[in-house]
Amino acid sequence: MNDLISDDPAEEEQSGGEVLELTLPEEQAGQRADKALAALSPELSRTRIQALIEEGQVSINGDALGSASRKLEAGDHVRIVMPAPVPSVPAAENIPLDIVYEDEDLLVINKAAGMVVHPGAGNWSGTLVNALLHHCADSLSGIGGVVRPGIVHRLDKDTSGLMIVAKNDKAHRHLAAQLSERSLSRTYFAVVLGVPMPIKGVIDQPIGRDKVSRLKMSIRGTNLRDARTHYFVTERYGEACSLVQCQLETGRTHQIRVHMQLLGYPLVGDPLYGPQRTALSSKLKKAGYETEIIEKICNFSRQALHAAAIEFIHPRTETALEFEIEPPEDFCNLLKMLEE
Repeated sequence: MNDLISDDPAEEEQSGGEVLELTLPEEQAGQRADKALAALSPELSRTRIQALIEEGQVSINGDALGSASRKLEAGDHVRIVMPAPVPSVPAAENIPLDIVYEDEDLLVINKAAGMVVHPGAGNWSGTLVNALLHHCADSLSGIGGVVRPGIVHRLDKDTSGLMIVAKNDKAHRHLAAQLSERSLSRTYFAVVLGVPMPIKGVIDQPIGRDKVSRLKMSIRGTNLRDARTHYFVTERYGEACSLVQCQLETGRTHQIRVHMQLLGYPLVGDPLYGPQRTALSSKLKKAGYETEIIEKICNFSRQALHAAAIEFIHPRTETALEFEIEPPEDFCNLLKMLEE
């Protein structure tokens, strides 16, 4: 198999990007074009290949490939024109980032509580994506043909902690596959109302969009998807609250928040699923906490959830990487108040 990027400057200038030349080997003969080409060019996802075919950027033996489902033959000469990535819509903004690790393929970010990940309604600026576009500048090679960072998994606005961001298609594809295969490990810490019993277990309940509130998720929602959370109580504060370690098998929206509420131990400070102020105050009062401390705990301004650790395989070097990060000051102060 010949596999090369065109080194003809005129050709690249004309196409506005790179040109990939392939000769189909025997082992890919008889396969759909999109499947075969994705296997031969790991820097391009199957979805990206399909888009390039639709744009007329893929030719077989000199003729435009009209369909992604066409079966290819051994010896077919394939030419893929990859246009230069177009600028992303969000604007780059000089926003400080806490970068735990960075190389040519990815970053590991310690996201601050209060930072939105993606621009959207009510949050068109000041997001993690805006900050990453500024920080990465020319180091992004494009995700799906667009100059943008590849968000592998998300954290809610008011959840703090570790996130992985891909800089190129190959890294994004590799990391997304690990997430799908559940080999990318994520560990969280949550402060919940009460003490879960048993103190260790697995919550296996599918989650979908709530039928009444579009802001919430529910086990009785629409378009339910599998969701599994492993939990373990690591610290208990009388019968009032406890610190729970949660490990995700899946990564559904609000998964830990919904699952802990389902067990009857909602996260302290959670505005959507958390305990009523009266319930939290009552628990703390029965446990003997002073009025001033009870008031401060009840006024904790976000869901007490922190993404503390992450493990994955590097998409280029295939080495195992593991990162841990301490909770931010507000979370640590909450624990100190509960320990008194």
